[in-house]
Amino acid sequence: MKTILGASFALLALSTGASAQGPEGRAFPATLAHQAILPADTTVTPPTDAPEHLRHAGKFTTPDRRRTEDLGTVPGKDGVRPTGFGLPVEGQAVQGFSGIRRMADGTFWTLSDNGFGSKATSSDAALMLHHIAIDWDAGTIDRRQTLFLSDPDKIAPFPITLEGTAERYLTGADFDVESLQPVEDGFWVGEEFGPYLLRFDAQGRLRSVHETRAGQILVRSPDHPALQLPGDPTKALPDFNLKRSGGFEGLARSPDGSRLYALLEGPIYRDGAVEKTDDGRTALRVLEFDTGQNDWTGRFWLYPLSEKGVAIGDFNMLDDTTALVIERDNGAGTAAQACRGEPAADCFAAPAELKRVYKIEMSDANEGQAVRKIGYLDLLAIQDPTGAARQGTKDGVYDMPFVTIENVDRVDETHIVVANDNNFPYSAGRSPTRADDNEFVLIEAGDFLAAK
Repeated sequence: MKTILGASFALLALSTGASAQGPEGRAFPATLAHQAILPADTTVTPPTDAPEHLRHAGKFTTPDRRRTEDLGTVPGKDGVRPTGFGLPVEGQAVQGFSGIRRMADGTFWTLSDNGFGSKATSSDAALMLHHIAIDWDAGTIDRRQTLFLSDPDKIAPFPITLEGTAERYLTGADFDVESLQPVEDGFWVGEEFGPYLLRFDAQGRLRSVHETRAGQILVRSPDHPALQLPGDPTKALPDFNLKRSGGFEGLARSPDGSRLYALLEGPIYRDGAVEKTDDGRTALRVLEFDTGQNDWTGRFWLYPLSEKGVAIGDFNMLDDTTALVIERDNGAGTAAQACRGEPAADCFAAPAELKRVYKIEMSDANEGQAVRKIGYLDLLAIQDPTGAARQGTKDGVYDMPFVTIENVDRVDETHIVVANDNNFPYSAGRSPTRADDNEFVLIEAGDFLAAK
């Protein structure tokens, strides 16, 4: 039992919290409660009315993107490290997951990202949303429903890959879907090629496409379909202000549903320089969208990256003003298995150093400014005293040394769910020589969720 003096000191520490601990807020303890695993090579059969083109995925992943008909002829690699799996696959690869939302019945909606790493290589990767249930005791994932996204009414403002087909299923060459919010009559989805905010109905049919505006700034990535290289090399290059894969990695929703908050994965470039906070930190924009007006409000916040952070992975609101955000570096694997010289097939060239879940505050008081980082959980140091992990725990500590961790949401008042995106068949952070499974973990973090 705490003494009165000890309790008073703890209260003082909480009240001074973020300012005493600097701009990153306080480090909070995290304990692993459960882990569930979906094998890396999980696939799903395309719809019966899908064209033959979608019967196998990954056919255009050779260096020159020439079609290959032989299954498994293109090895998956993470840098120079073979991952043990190849492309193409029969059917569609379910993973990796890039965004999650808990439903009232305890199930989750999640989505597969655009396919095989780029617009050029993903024209046979179907875009999908998944309704899943997690059996934490058994450690298994039950995929209850898969929605294949489509555009039957020609809403997309450009010709899609499967133009001319009856169902017009969408692929990873059309949109790079990375985040989602289920609503009563469908889904809002954030994507990266535009970047666009997309609206789908409950059957997965595209209903609206919204260009991105940050105030008066039209935000475009180099993959925006309206941009074209000039025919004359002396002419100016197309105008874009966001790096490739810098779009809406995070999409949150206000508790009353009247607002969406779309968080860019990369900073906006202005006059050739990245956007920064007043104190010089690289900043990512959180843009507010009015769901009643179907338009951006012009309001925004800045999410400041930490010193080693390069991107965010997911974003969900806890209440009207606080939210969870995953922040990460580009590393993968552990320092204990780091390469001691040149990159090799049995070691990690750039081990993971920063994989965190932050709790942030974004209120009217700091609108247009940096959000307040209340504190964080270190995903490389999750306590596992009972051995709850089926894989990943060593000496009582579970870690998530994955290059991309792109799923976080609150489960209840003391627990959150976190999961990686395994970029199948490319990412290998758990083992140097094997593609990562998708690991869903339930983390006890009551103090963190209650922090102010």
